[in-house]
Parts: sequence; C-alpha cells; structure tokens
Amino acid sequence: MSLPLPSSDALAASQALQRMIAAEIADQGGAIPFARFMELALYAPNLGYYSGGAAKLGRDGDFTTSPEISPLFGATLARAAAAIMAQSGPNIIEFGAGTGKLAHDVLTTLGELGVRIDSYTIIELSGELRARQQEALKDFPQVRWLTGFPDAFHGAVLANEVLDAMPVELVVRDGGRWQRQMVTVDAGRFAFVSAESDADLADQIARQIPDADTLQDGYLTEVHPVACGFMRSLAQMFKGGKGAAILIDYGFPAHEYYFDERTSGTLMCHYRHHAHPDPFYLPGLQDITAHVDFTAMALAAHGAGLDVLGYMSQAAFLLASGIGELLLKTDPEDALRYLPQSKAVQKLVSPAEMGELFKVLIVGSGVAADPAIERADRSHKL
Repeated sequence: MSLPLPSSDALAASQALQRMIAAEIADQGGAIPFARFMELALYAPNLGYYSGGAAKLGRDGDFTTSPEISPLFGATLARAAAAIMAQSGPNIIEFGAGTGKLAHDVLTTLGELGVRIDSYTIIELSGELRARQQEALKDFPQVRWLTGFPDAFHGAVLANEVLDAMPVELVVRDGGRWQRQMVTVDAGRFAFVSAESDADLADQIARQIPDADTLQDGYLTEVHPVACGFMRSLAQMFKGGKGAAILIDYGFPAHEYYFDERTSGTLMCHYRHHAHPDPFYLPGLQDITAHVDFTAMALAAHGAGLDVLGYMSQAAFLLASGIGELLLKTDPEDALRYLPQSKAVQKLVSPAEMGELFKVLIVGSGVAADPAIERADRSHKL
C-alpha cells in the first residue's frame, strides 16, 4: 500500500493517539472492542479524526461529499425540508455539517423561496469543521451550534454521510458462532483478536443479520449498535415535537448487506482521496467508515415510535424532489454555465456514480411524506 506521507506534526498527533489507545487497551486487560477503537480513532478529544485539526473534505482533505459536488444538491434538500417544515415548524437540525456548504446552500435556497426559517442548528463534534462552518455561515444569523440532541424539536433534520462514520462492531463467523473482533497490541502494532460476543452484541447480531446460520465460517461483517442508538435518539427528540429526518448515506438493505459473497464486510478507510481497508493505518489521520444497514436503521426508528416515510436511492430522491427542474433554471444554451452543472447532477444521480449506491431514508412523526416521495418510495425492499 503506497499512500501519501503525513507531515511531521500530523504524524506526531497520530503517534500520540496511538499511545492513548494502547494505554486504554492495557487498562482493559489487553484488548478493546473494535467499536471502541473506531470511536477513539475518530472522536478522541483533540486527536481523533473528526475532533482533531486535519482537513477532512475537499481537494486538500480525504474525500468529497455531495454538497461539495453541486449547490443543486443543497437546493434540492431545501425543497424537501420546506415540505417537512410546512407541517411541523420553521427549524432545521443538521448533523455533521462538514464545511458548512450544505447549510449555506439550503439556507440560500430557502431565502430565495421565501420560506421562513427560525433556527438552523448544527450538531458538530469536529472543532476544525465547526470553525470552517462558522466562517462559511457568518451571514446567516439563524445558525447556532450544539453538541447533542435537544430535548424536543419541530422541523426537519438533515444527515448527509453521518451514519457511515458511527463506530461499528466487527463480528466473524467461527465454528458456527459469532465472535467479536477485538483490538490488541502485538509487537508494538495494533492487531485483531477474537472474543466471545456478550449478550448485548448477540442480540444486535440476531436483530440485524437475517439467516445468520447459513453464513460460512470466516465470514466477517459489521453490526451497527451506535447508529441504531442514534435512530432511537431521533425518535426520543421527536416525541416532544414533530417533523422528519432525511438521512443520506451509502449502504444497503439487510438482504443485500449480508449475502454470501460479501465475506469481508464493508469497512473502508479514506486518506488523502485514497481508499484502503486498513483501519490501523495512521489512527486519527484517516476516516474509517462502514456501509449502512438501512433495514436496521428503519427497524430501530420504527421500534422507537417513528414512521418510516420513505426509502429510495439518492437518484430517485433527488429527481422526486426536483433537481431536474432546478438544473433547467440554467439555460442549456448557455453551455459555459449549464454543462458543469449538468455533469455534477449526472454524478449525483447516475447509477454508475452516486445515484444507486447512496440511499435516502426518511423517518418522522406527525408529518406525511410529499406525494412525489411517496411515489418513489421503495421501503418494501427493506
């Protein structure tokens, strides 16, 4: 694996995080669950990937998200959010707002549409990203920042590529049973070691993995207790209010996630626009993600009292929400302006690009789905 070398300061930060993780492993008797390793690698105060100071997005970061590709992505979400707010309240919460580009485009579009917006709350754990957001959104007085869920909420919730960055448990089939993947230190390096699944993890596996007994020994995959907990927290927040959450991420329904040929799971790391499978490479300097099990997310939300209002591909959602109409606001005869926007929209909706791999799950309370979203709904495939 040939990857770009970090700066001396970045390498020193990663080494400090590695020492912190190794110390916790020693304190815990020689091993910690992979989910805890992932949590520390991403969110350890001042050193984790999302809580440290390294650039994450854009040309100088590690990956590019849909809001960075085209302002029409945010403009389309603004229309969907406006339909939700019309039934609930003039408020938006965005989780993990990246550079602030999505919030900027949503707020700009809502202003152009004449839609009232009382508050736009960003829940952000990264100090570096929060600083970038504050600069990008300084002209929008409605924006505020929190570090956790409010007790109650009326309005629309946006979460673009949030669920995939939540810590996952890795489990492997061994002797007809599921073993938990733990992280230890071996000869000065992090390494995997297996342990018995505890009762909570066994319950999570039973809820998430259909036909688990048919999978072969050596089959490795992820389960998502943290993301399921996030869905239950959304439900708790909406119990004191009403509205809906639009969750956009890459992933599959369970019957596509846990199939025989996907024997190594979906865990992937991103470093300087390079994708690779090693979660132990330079902790704190790379993103660690897993595809989302959307069946598990929908079941967790529904079990906690939310309605599943829609599930579909990103392409179907964007087209149903009017991205084509927004694109045609630019005259196709004006090639200099139209062609770059058309190319960006193609990337967002093409089955060969982001259109099919990325899915949209909409859950809520006290509101109904827009008729166009209802027509695009494929929640029966969950």
